[in-house]
Amino acid sequence: MEFSYGQDPGAPVRSGVPEHGRIPKYYAAKVEIAALLAELGEGEVLPTERELAARFEVSRETLRQALRELVLEGRLRRAGRGTVVAGPKLEQPLALASYTEGVRGQGRRPGRHLVGLDRFPCPPALATDLGLEVGAPVWHMERVLLADDERVGLESTYVAVARVPDLATDFVPDSSFYAYLHERLGIAFGDADERLETVLATPREALLIGTPGALPMLLIHRLSRDTGGRPLERVRSLYRGDRFSFTTHLGTPAGPS
Repeated sequence: MEFSYGQDPGAPVRSGVPEHGRIPKYYAAKVEIAALLAELGEGEVLPTERELAARFEVSRETLRQALRELVLEGRLRRAGRGTVVAGPKLEQPLALASYTEGVRGQGRRPGRHLVGLDRFPCPPALATDLGLEVGAPVWHMERVLLADDERVGLESTYVAVARVPDLATDFVPDSSFYAYLHERLGIAFGDADERLETVLATPREALLIGTPGALPMLLIHRLSRDTGGRPLERVRSLYRGDRFSFTTHLGTPAGPS
């Protein structure tokens, strides 16, 4: 296996192989399979496990470990009884933009499936975030996120009933909540705080998104405010780690470092 400094700067240095050159057999097979994926192209069916094991001279179990990692990384996906080359990940900006805008900007069709819309008394922790009295009525809207009808995430939105009193009757669940706030209610977003972490989905979440429980997820907590600085919504968004990456733009700090 040869290495070059002319490699893609976004790739692991030396393809992730340590200088001493001793690597697990599954990883060597994974590197070879990754090169094969580039030749095949998106949507192409991978050869059978038997064929790949013979081609790369590894056991079936070693090969399966390499394939499992490529599936978890989103480079392969299961399709019926076979395995196919996956397309590129969706890039979602870490910005005050809606999921709809991010997905549509990449030529995909955004959508959402409503899981539930409930109204309940606001608990203390949420009341602090939303600037409400404990017990004030709050909406909880839960929706599965779709891209070209593929389930790619799960979103929970918490917002005061006083801000959106007609949400249950006036809002189309598969549309953009941000567009509804701005176009129907005249509410504009000002700023937000976000926290991003990696998690595993709960059994319920995995069932709703249609993924195995061992698949890593990207979880974003967002607290948004309107242009007047008033808390507007708290959102918990869970994205498939094999289908999403996140982008942001960093500028130079205004003050001294």
